[in-house]
Amino acid sequence: MEDCFVPEDSDMVGRLIKVMKENLTAKRFWSFLHKASGRSVFLFIAVWVSGCESDYDNVVSLGTLEKDRIELTADSSEPVTGIFVREGDVVAPGQILLQQDVGRAQVALERAQADVAVTGSALKAAEAGPRQQQISAARARLEAANSALSTIKIELDRARSLLDRRLTSQNQVDVLQGSHNEARARVEEATATLDELLEGTRSEDIDQARSRHNATQAVARNLEITLERASIRAPLNGLIETLPFELGERPTAGAAVAVLVALGRSYARIHISEPLRAQLTIGSKALVQLDGNQTPLTGHLSWVSSSAAFTPYYALHQHDRSRLSYLAEIDLDVEDNKLPVGVPVEVTFPGLAE
Repeated sequence: MEDCFVPEDSDMVGRLIKVMKENLTAKRFWSFLHKASGRSVFLFIAVWVSGCESDYDNVVSLGTLEKDRIELTADSSEPVTGIFVREGDVVAPGQILLQQDVGRAQVALERAQADVAVTGSALKAAEAGPRQQQISAARARLEAANSALSTIKIELDRARSLLDRRLTSQNQVDVLQGSHNEARARVEEATATLDELLEGTRSEDIDQARSRHNATQAVARNLEITLERASIRAPLNGLIETLPFELGERPTAGAAVAVLVALGRSYARIHISEPLRAQLTIGSKALVQLDGNQTPLTGHLSWVSSSAAFTPYYALHQHDRSRLSYLAEIDLDVEDNKLPVGVPVEVTFPGLAE
């Protein structure tokens, strides 16, 4: 008897009788139906199905027709203030689907922009260096310090002369000596201040001012992104499948607020058996039969999982491992946005069914 093959008829009994007719001669087939009772016929059919099941699974792979689904999530927990589409609408890339409240983000952004202005001014001042008026003031302070030092020095010399003639006390000389030392220190301080102004701002100070300015700019940019993400936009051409939140509701951060079905690429997600997996490679041609569609669609194998689904250790026994199945995807050669997503499909691979 030839290898068992199960056709694609909807009536199970009719399918099995057709199988028997194809594998038995006409005389033997009708003789069998004539002699056998109804119970025997169905018992024979059940036995036949159990013998053909593995061959059918090794030829036909079952699954569903799919399109990419994109979940758009909320970046914050602010309430929904606007919904601009309905479920079933077709949207274009960049189109606003939903709007969240931006009041809190707007206030934070304004504060960050004020910080940017402050640090920007500080950076400009550091890069420009001291003003000419500051240098002039430092020179004047140095001249005043030198003048005070000269005056104290004259008084100190006079006191020492009087001390030699015993016309003043040693205590008076010591006080003037202290004032002289203080005046000299002020001259040195004024000199250092003037030199610092003449040399300009240190490069390290400029780098610190620039870093503070960059940090405030980064904070402002982060808040601008937060403000932009309050408007949920479509990333690509798609069909609105689900809008789980109503106007005024407050989604949690990270919750899906819209689900899109991408237009364009359609694929069949199927399970292929272990014997069939060993014969297939990426790019293998496939025929995809949709329920309710008389003409099969062509496609090719684009991905196969590297691990089998539901694989306990005992399933790897030589007798049972043929029952393993691998998740795979078949890209259709045509792009038809009217194809029904989620319908069952049967996939065969030409040249591998024999």
